[in-house]
Amino acid sequence: MHSVLVLLRKDFTNFFRNKTAVGLTFIVPFALIYLFGQIFGINRKDTGPTGFPLAVVNASDNPAAVKLVAALKAEKSFRVITSHVNSDQTTRPLTEADLRALMQETDPDFRFALVIPADVVREDEFGLRLKILSNPRNDIETQTINGILQKTIFSNVPELLGQSLQASARKLLGKPKAKEFNRRISGAIADSFGGDADTIQRDIEAGDLTLRRLDADEPAPVSDAGSAGDADPAKSPGPDFFSRLVKIETEQVVGANVKSPGATRIVGGWAMQFLLFALSASATALFRERDAGLFQRLLAAPVTRAQILWSKFLYGVSIGLIQLVVLFMAGQQLFGIEATQHFGLLLVVSVFAAAACTSFGMLVAAISPNAESASGLATFLILFMSAIGGAWFPISLMPEFIQQFSKLTLVYWSMEGFSTVLWAGQGLRQLLPILGILTAITGGVMAIAVWRFNKGRLFE
Repeated sequence: MHSVLVLLRKDFTNFFRNKTAVGLTFIVPFALIYLFGQIFGINRKDTGPTGFPLAVVNASDNPAAVKLVAALKAEKSFRVITSHVNSDQTTRPLTEADLRALMQETDPDFRFALVIPADVVREDEFGLRLKILSNPRNDIETQTINGILQKTIFSNVPELLGQSLQASARKLLGKPKAKEFNRRISGAIADSFGGDADTIQRDIEAGDLTLRRLDADEPAPVSDAGSAGDADPAKSPGPDFFSRLVKIETEQVVGANVKSPGATRIVGGWAMQFLLFALSASATALFRERDAGLFQRLLAAPVTRAQILWSKFLYGVSIGLIQLVVLFMAGQQLFGIEATQHFGLLLVVSVFAAAACTSFGMLVAAISPNAESASGLATFLILFMSAIGGAWFPISLMPEFIQQFSKLTLVYWSMEGFSTVLWAGQGLRQLLPILGILTAITGGVMAIAVWRFNKGRLFE
């Protein structure tokens, strides 16, 4: 038994000496668990997503429409955008004409918008009219936003419907008869349940059909009159009832003609994960060549360190480009992704994405003492960048402070490039900002990697 304990202690000693093994065992799971906890709101007072950017255009002067906008602003899940910043940094209210162009921009500020038209309540028909514009690049994000948006709309619908009912009654009966009808209804309510008849009549004519008792400290619903108030939820009209009365026109601004939307949304994230793992493994092969003495023989010939590093960089870009092309062609055959139709621009994005991933792999190799450490560090960074860069789930589900870090990752910008080509179907001009950012990432990371290689012992 003593020998077994000695051997056990030896194994623990070797384990804790191996920083890579310790990191993969403890640090990586801890970091990912923390990230998932932040995304899903664990231990937060208010769980659920927060800060979805939602553009709202209110073209109506109806007070209830203003109330609906205020309710959307109060909803923690939304960050409501109602103004547009001009080129001279002045602001003006958003209009419906602005929305489509802004939603088609590279890295837009919002991908969902609600339009409240001027005739949200019409006299010639009972019901409401609203419009939702969308650029549904991620299915999880789209379903989440639509659900929260419809919940918020339906919870504020009764007053608008009441106004619609009053407008229809005035057109059908005429104003005098409609007013007399409201007066009689108000008097009957006041006689039966208390309250001031004139006040109740004003509420009804303003569209307030909650019919609250005004002689009590706490408002109470009049269940026999169909109040929403604090009534039993089982007896209250729900979204299914209101959805038949609220006419929501939907328009998909971007990606409406994509043949395979589900696969097109996620293919960029898959491709980046596979590419990062493959190119990081390729970069760590530098250590095997060092251990085999290959660098010493090369440096004895008319070859410089810089030439060795740039040859490795070009090799990584070539392998990465081939891998991405194969993955996208496989996606076209298996899932109907329109890769061939956008092949030229897709090839351009793939070159820049492969260059960024190769530079990342070489940086990991440059700052690591051996192949095992490089592999462990690469695994951690790839998983972390994939998580916060949007390869696993939408970054809009993450807390806002994490979203700021998302845009520092090459995963985020590579996926933006693939989406710009495959989802939005845009051209080279729209791609240029993304390609510029990927170039800056590649140049900065490679500069650090080359500096570290020249200072390190890789070539000794």
